[in-house]
Amino acid sequence: MTLSSGQRVQEVRCGGRVLQVEPFERPEWAESVWFDQGRWAGRTVEGRELIWVPKQRVEVIDGVGAGSFVIPKGAWRSVLGSYRVSKPAWAVRFGADEFGAWAEFEVLGVTQRMRWIAPGEFLMGSPETERERSDDERQHPVLLTKGYWLADTACTQELWEAVMGENPSRFKDDPQNPVEQVSWNDITQKFLPRLNKLVPGLNLTLPTEAQWEYACRAGTTTVFSFGDQITPEQVNYDGNYPYADGKKGKYRNKTVPVKDLPANQWGLHQMHGNVWEWCMDEFAAYLEGTVIDPVVHQDKKEEGRRRVLRGGCWIYDGWYCRSAHRYANAPGDRDDFIGDYIGFRLARGLADQSDQPRQFEFSQSETGGAEPPGISRSPEGEAPPPKAAENLKNSVTNRLKTMLGWGRKDKS
Repeated sequence: MTLSSGQRVQEVRCGGRVLQVEPFERPEWAESVWFDQGRWAGRTVEGRELIWVPKQRVEVIDGVGAGSFVIPKGAWRSVLGSYRVSKPAWAVRFGADEFGAWAEFEVLGVTQRMRWIAPGEFLMGSPETERERSDDERQHPVLLTKGYWLADTACTQELWEAVMGENPSRFKDDPQNPVEQVSWNDITQKFLPRLNKLVPGLNLTLPTEAQWEYACRAGTTTVFSFGDQITPEQVNYDGNYPYADGKKGKYRNKTVPVKDLPANQWGLHQMHGNVWEWCMDEFAAYLEGTVIDPVVHQDKKEEGRRRVLRGGCWIYDGWYCRSAHRYANAPGDRDDFIGDYIGFRLARGLADQSDQPRQFEFSQSETGGAEPPGISRSPEGEAPPPKAAENLKNSVTNRLKTMLGWGRKDKS
């Protein structure tokens, strides 16, 4: 296999094990990159140091369906990752499935499942070739260095009513419908403080706009997570107005229960359609170049500035449901008009990172240190004896540094 740079992926075999060594270029954001103590590290122009955590299999301990799942890509992270994940203190149930790790919390008998979203890098926005795109969707690289928990569905009317004691929604035919007609202020100033008080240590918030799009795309680069087109069987939108001359379809004229339609590749339901979802950020133009952990904070001098909405909804055309589409509304209160098409999804990992180092740590005694990026292990055969394994590791490390032209602690 030959890379675009002309360098080739190389294989090293020893004792039935196969390692693939793939060269990589210095990231755009990195002022310097070096290899030390068994792992790669990089420093941003602001002086922040990040660590490369390779593709890995994560073990789930003491959970429902306890086993393991694979984080599909390596990532630059602000904390070390883990081969083991334990139950968060706020969770009543915890486990793993084909989508990865999940944890559930309960409030007055109502359950909400959260899914762990691993850190990573993606292209935010849309390419200029994408049909029906907007000018505010300039495509740019985004690096999320910290994982986070994200609800697998929009907040339901059942959960809202359990916390708030009332239901502001229009479509009340099913308690599993998403809550709607809620403002950004309703959520951040009323609902979230009450919810977090009911479940100690939960510390939920809204996702940032970058976290939302990263999770919506779920590793895809297409217009939607389902591909370059959608149907009403996948997404709840106005099927009379499909995306990009697509085939017309069903128009439900209402919201549907939050798990009625298929989940994306990361187990998240209805990131496209049904209700718009509030994000934490103010609406603003994207920054130039690679952006690390972006969030646009509120300016105290302009408290009424619009907040980001994402995902499209049941009453809007198909093109509004694109992964890259951006929308916004005033944060509002009950005196403002908040439509029956605006809801939200819970997140954990923006304001509070306290559980990440405890739950996601390398066991150096088991791993011998993180492997350099581009190295993946073959499941075939038995593990080589300790001496052979050490020789293999040294051989791979030296070959990789030679290919890249970097020496130990070379920070140039």
